[in-house]
Amino acid sequence: MLITVFVTCLLIGSLVGFLAGLLGIGGGLIIVPTLVYLLPLINVDSEVVMPIALATSLASIIVTSSSAALVHHQHNNIHWPLAKVLMIFVAVGGLVGAYLASILSAKTLTTFFASAVIVLAGYMLISTKSNNNHTMPSNFVLRILGMFTGVLASLMGIAGGVVLVPTLSYFGLPMRQAISVATVCGVMVAVFGSIGYIISGWGQPNIPPWSFGYVYLPALLGIVLSSSVFARYGVKLSSKVPIALLKKFFAAFLILVAIKMIF
Repeated sequence: MLITVFVTCLLIGSLVGFLAGLLGIGGGLIIVPTLVYLLPLINVDSEVVMPIALATSLASIIVTSSSAALVHHQHNNIHWPLAKVLMIFVAVGGLVGAYLASILSAKTLTTFFASAVIVLAGYMLISTKSNNNHTMPSNFVLRILGMFTGVLASLMGIAGGVVLVPTLSYFGLPMRQAISVATVCGVMVAVFGSIGYIISGWGQPNIPPWSFGYVYLPALLGIVLSSSVFARYGVKLSSKVPIALLKKFFAAFLILVAIKMIF
């Protein structure tokens, strides 16, 4: 079963890395439901399945989003003045979200994740246009946005791109720059969220072997081995395909996955 988990995560990592580069999404919206399905197959306690899925997803996003962010930087896509305003507060939010996840029940976390996915995916369906004329808000509002994104992303095991990309695009940032800023912020969420999950899961009695806090290492290894490679291809393709149309198809898929998780 460990080999099955590893190989499955290797395949999932390929898709996750590609989507991270293409859409600015760290892949948690795919990784978390996959691990929620896989972990019970190796007899992981139901009470820790969701925290492990969230923590492992965030840990994998460190590699995935870092690889994509490096390519974005090489292509001069990143709006660094804006990214620096958001990064600190996204990181703090990531720590807060990990703490909240450690005190919520597995059922509450699962219901929250699925419900939030439906809301975010619905938002993606109606907010994919990039030609907005709204002005960028003040730094105070951006910090609140960063904090909110960090908490939500950490609670969902995602990079936060589904919040930041459409929001920054709404405020007039070109879609490609919005994706690159979201990717950089996703690295911060993943790093600090993972730290929070490692600390809160350390010494828990029902954690499976080969775990580091709530981070499950066999699944993490499978995901990162392939995701870091395919992230580069996603970034390169992002300049050649209609991203808004792809986001709509991806959002519709997420809604179906979330509904299945609820039931």
